[in-house]
Amino acid sequence: EVRTTSEPLLRAPGASRSQVGMVELFYDLVFVFAITQLSHGLLERLDPMGALQTGLLFLGVWWMWMYTTWSTNWLNPSAPPVRLLLFALMALGMLMSAALPQAFADRGLAFALAYVAQHLLRSAYAVRAFGAATPQGRNFLRILAWLSASGACWIAGGLADPATRQAWWGAALAIEYLGPSARFRIPGFGASSTRDWNVDPHHMAERCGLFVIIALGESLLVTGATFAGLAWGAAQASAFASAFLGSVAMWWLYFDSGLVRAAHHFEAAEDRGRVARLAYTYLHLPIVAGIILCAVADELVLAHPDHASNAGLWVILGGPFVYLLGNAAFKWSTNLRKLPPLSHLAGMAALLALAPFGFGHALSALALGVSTSAILVAVAAWEWMALRAP
Repeated sequence: EVRTTSEPLLRAPGASRSQVGMVELFYDLVFVFAITQLSHGLLERLDPMGALQTGLLFLGVWWMWMYTTWSTNWLNPSAPPVRLLLFALMALGMLMSAALPQAFADRGLAFALAYVAQHLLRSAYAVRAFGAATPQGRNFLRILAWLSASGACWIAGGLADPATRQAWWGAALAIEYLGPSARFRIPGFGASSTRDWNVDPHHMAERCGLFVIIALGESLLVTGATFAGLAWGAAQASAFASAFLGSVAMWWLYFDSGLVRAAHHFEAAEDRGRVARLAYTYLHLPIVAGIILCAVADELVLAHPDHASNAGLWVILGGPFVYLLGNAAFKWSTNLRKLPPLSHLAGMAALLALAPFGFGHALSALALGVSTSAILVAVAAWEWMALRAP
């Protein structure tokens, strides 16, 4: 069969908008690599400076993926030019991810150039696809201006010494994260309206759910690879079972009801752009960060079940806490609850109550890991029963 018409660059309104294209899933594979690099980098430098640097890089990686997700909510992945755009972003993303472990050493400029090129290429293409005179085209022109400003900071940081690099890259992230809240306001050019960000709720929810799956997949990969390389004993088997159950509980907490209920709220919202900005762009950050921290904690417990350093204890307790915090905020913001879910608040309180036993070394790393997984399972069971109570 020969096509007589070319695919439009923009998705057509209607049911087809909610479909996630296979090329989008292919694009996501770059971020499997990126998350692996981040978690391994944190394991190698499990100290305050390593945590700070990994956190900065994680914020950049998340923002890169999220901006592309917003763009492909409107761009048509079936159009060959859009596919070529995503392939180009993938190539740059692979370079960016490869540079992650040495981004604060001798590959800072390579990371910065690959990162900035993705932002500018994607935004410029969106302006072309929409047309600069349209509301969406003007929106992406504003975004392009903000990302050009942050890009200058990224490149300046890449050229600077490692100590100064953190400040430059912190400034770049501040510009990028403040942009949506400021509606990309530019003097003389006005601000965007969140009503212009008329995103499709099903597409956005599915894309964010897929990224959570990517992060959970990294957690399972770390657990399986670490367990495979160890001598198998009772302690390792217990740590393996605990890590697996913790991952299942994290999946349950996000996917059993939270994602679906949020999508329904999103669909009915009068201002979808505002909901997408808060619930998906910002509040998914702690959800994904919590999963990455839990993956690091699982490897620590598997490798050293008897003892963990203070930094390791922070990760073992902090990963589940950050994950529950992110889920509680996400569900609170999308389900119009008067309070965050009580089950999640109780789980966070239980994790805080464990802290003195962990830092007082009354519990081994394995006992602490088993306890945190048990708390996640209990929270998931509590919420499941509460939502189905008559």
